[in-house]
Amino acid sequence: MKIERFEDIEAWQLARELTRKVYSITKNPEFAKDYGLKRQMQEAAGSTMHNVAEGFDSETNADFIRFLRYAKRSCTEVQSQLYVALDEVYISINEFKDIFEQARRTRAAVRGFINYLKKYEEQKPLKP
Repeated sequence: MKIERFEDIEAWQLARELTRKVYSITKNPEFAKDYGLKRQMQEAAGSTMHNVAEGFDSETNADFIRFLRYAKRSCTEVQSQLYVALDEVYISINEFKDIFEQARRTRAAVRGFINYLKKYEEQKPLKP
């Protein structure tokens, strides 16, 4: 499948679902009171999808990969923040597992896309 828009990228689609899930749990009244954690989690999840989109408009694959690496780190940040939410009993263990897995799948898709772009760069013929 040819990627013509950032919305075509599987990693972006997974990141969008991650963001949706994070926003959903942070609407919980107890969670919403912890404004710092709520905002940080929302921003990290959003950063994942936004960096994939922003990287799509990069001029080079190297730039795109840089943005994808930011997206990957944001997934890990969400996972770490989930532990705080669980420890503070803002979320259930099932919510934790579901969103942690969504972040893992998203990070894996981002990593796979990075590897694809690197391999593509390596196989490009050199210009004389």
